[in-house]
Amino acid sequence: QVQLVESGGGLVQAGGSLRLSCAASGRTFTTYNMGWFRQVPGKEREFVAGISKSGSFRNYADSVKGRFTVSGDNAKNMVYLQMNSLKLEDTALYYCAASLVDQPTSSYAYTVWGQGTQVTVSS
Repeated sequence: QVQLVESGGGLVQAGGSLRLSCAASGRTFTTYNMGWFRQVPGKEREFVAGISKSGSFRNYADSVKGRFTVSGDNAKNMVYLQMNSLKLEDTALYYCAASLVDQPTSSYAYTVWGQGTQVTVSS
């Protein structure tokens, strides 16, 4: 089974950018569709972006469309989330996740999760 480790979170001013990385280990990485989620205390985990195992399909939450870009590098077992024009409401713990379901947006479809990386956007 694949294991996931996120990195790249931090503190950034509103309007700034961050790139999150997700490193995957395991020989079966290319069989998984990948997603990014975020969660703030007291709220449910929210879908942010997803990318198919081939990289040919990508989808985004409406709240991040035009600002965030998900990408992957199967040769390096990496998935990225480029976040531009960050807003205060983007502050959350961001998770990378893997799913065997096609085009999944529900957290229930994801079976492997990283530990999360904190993103804090300040004014």
